[in-house]
Amino acid sequence: MSETVLQTAIEAATACADIARRTVLPHFRTSLRADAKSDDSPVTIADRQAEQAMRSILEERLPEHAILGEENGISGASSDWLWVLDPIDGTRAFLTGRPTFGTLIALFHKGRPVLGLIDQPVTGERWLGVTGRATTFLSDRLPGTIGTRPCPEAAEAELSCTAPEIMTAEHAPRFAHLQKHTRRTSWGGDCYAYGLLALGQIDVIAECTMKPWDWGALVPVVEGAGGRITDWQGNPLTLESDGTVLACGDATLLPELVRHLS
Repeated sequence: MSETVLQTAIEAATACADIARRTVLPHFRTSLRADAKSDDSPVTIADRQAEQAMRSILEERLPEHAILGEENGISGASSDWLWVLDPIDGTRAFLTGRPTFGTLIALFHKGRPVLGLIDQPVTGERWLGVTGRATTFLSDRLPGTIGTRPCPEAAEAELSCTAPEIMTAEHAPRFAHLQKHTRRTSWGGDCYAYGLLALGQIDVIAECTMKPWDWGALVPVVEGAGGRITDWQGNPLTLESDGTVLACGDATLLPELVRHLS
């Protein structure tokens, strides 16, 4: 990616995060009603408005790029460049007043994520990752320093997952096996947990049934902080991946984690 293209993409992603934050915040901890999507996951007017606002920015600034959003599907001409948007990752947390949801913005090039942004509107935290660069972290008031922490053995690892309910019948036994070989498990967090991994607060995250808008932005953020993020077989994540996601702060731990999940 040329420096000019990169800077344009960073500015567009930042503008999208800013407008999403301004759109989402007024709805937080209000009596907002949620509708159920086809997979029974909740969606709100805040999700829809934030995604549309981000789409408008991208369509104006980068009309040659395609856009894939969780709420409105894909639009734009076929292109090597694809923006992938999740206006509120963690809608259940958003609806219950917990500031662990986030806005996810990713730019894919030829099927691989090359830019990722995680924004937490309530706490004012923002992570920006770009392939080949160190992740940056901005925060209005909460402390944090980018950089994963050493954890060479699974037995010492803090494991995290959004919820046990996301595990399918196929994946639940494999996740349980991983749990037995890690120190403890914490639940909840959605995309926020990956930001905490990038800050050295969590060691391992294992999840499944993830869509590109769930994980696209996470890849550059985690890798730019010194971690690894793959599927459960240890393969790089692409648009054709199987929905499993495995992230670890210490890259040397990955082979052991893959063995436990096999």
